Amino acid sequence: MEIIFFLKGILLGFSIAAPVGPIGILCIRRTLQYGRLSGLFSGLGAALADTFYGLIAAFSLTLVSDFLEEKRFYFHILGGCFLILLGVKTFFATSKDVTDGKIPHRSLISDFISTFFLTLSNPLTIFSFIAVFAGLGLVDITQKMSDAILVVIGIFLGACMWWMILSEGISFFRKKMGRKTMLWINRIAGIIIITFGLAAFATSFHY
Repeated sequence: MEIIFFLKGILLGFSIAAPVGPIGILCIRRTLQYGRLSGLFSGLGAALADTFYGLIAAFSLTLVSDFLEEKRFYFHILGGCFLILLGVKTFFATSKDVTDGKIPHRSLISDFISTFFLTLSNPLTIFSFIAVFAGLGLVDITQKMSDAILVVIGIFLGACMWWMILSEGISFFRKKMGRKTMLWINRIAGIIIITFGLAAFATSFHY
C-alpha cells in the first residue's frame, strides 16, 4: 500500500530530526529568547535541508551524492567555522527578561536560512538516510517514482512534526525564564555549539 511509504517517510523524518545536536540546541535557545515562531522557523530550515538529503537518497542521485562525498571535508570545515562563530556569538549575547515583551531579532527568514545552510553543511546526513532506508525496507522505492515522492513528503512532514513539538514544548517554559536564567542559557548553549564546531573540525581530518 502506498500509504505505508508515506508513514515510513514520516517516521524517517522524525527520527533523523529528533536527536539533539547543534540545530536542536539552537532551536531551543531561539525559542526561549525570541519565542516559538523563531524556534519553529529554525526547525523548518533544518527540515527542508533534511528533505533535500532524503530526496537524494530516495531517488539514488549518485552524481550529487558522489559530489557531496568528495567535498565533505570542505563542508565540515565550513560547517565547523559557522558553528564556532555562532557559538561565540551566542555565548556573548546579552539577554533581556523575556517577560518584558517581544525581544527583537533579525527575522524569521534569517532563522530559517541559517539552520537550512547549517544542516546542509553536514553531507553525512545522506548516509544516515541511506542506512535508515535499508532498515525500513525502502531500498527499492526508486522502482516506482510515486512511492519515492511519498517518502520524501513524509520525511519533510515528520521532521516538521518534531520541530513543532520541540518549539511548542520549550515555549511553555519561556515565561518562567528571567534575565539571569537566559544569560546562563546563552552561555551554556554557546559552549555546546562551539563544541560541536570543534568536533566538526576534528572529524573532517579523518576522511
